[in-house]
Amino acid sequence: IRANLAGVNLSNSNLNKVSFIGADLSNTNFKRANLNWAVLRMVSLRGSDLSDGKLIKVNLRKADLTGANLSRSNLSGAYLREANLTNANLNEADLTGAIMTGAVFCLTTMPDGTTNNSDC
Repeated sequence: IRANLAGVNLSNSNLNKVSFIGADLSNTNFKRANLNWAVLRMVSLRGSDLSDGKLIKVNLRKADLTGANLSRSNLSGAYLREANLTNANLNEADLTGAIMTGAVFCLTTMPDGTTNNSDC
């Protein structure tokens, strides 16, 4: 059974090391949340707000981040392999050491403010 937390307000929450594998987290508010070491494999985060968040070493493999706001988040060491970052906002995010092999970039705002359309 996949958890459905679509639209829930989890802003400022401490979700360190939580596991939401395959969950529907669409349009969920994670603003300023601590998701360090969380396992979010194959989740839907479409339209979710993860801005100003702590996502160090988070596992977002095959996550759908279409339209998600990750601006100013710390994603250092994050695992974003095969994640869909279409129309996602990564402006001023820290991606130091992030693994992004196979990630999809289309209309994606990168940390430096440029737009990456390499997979459109």
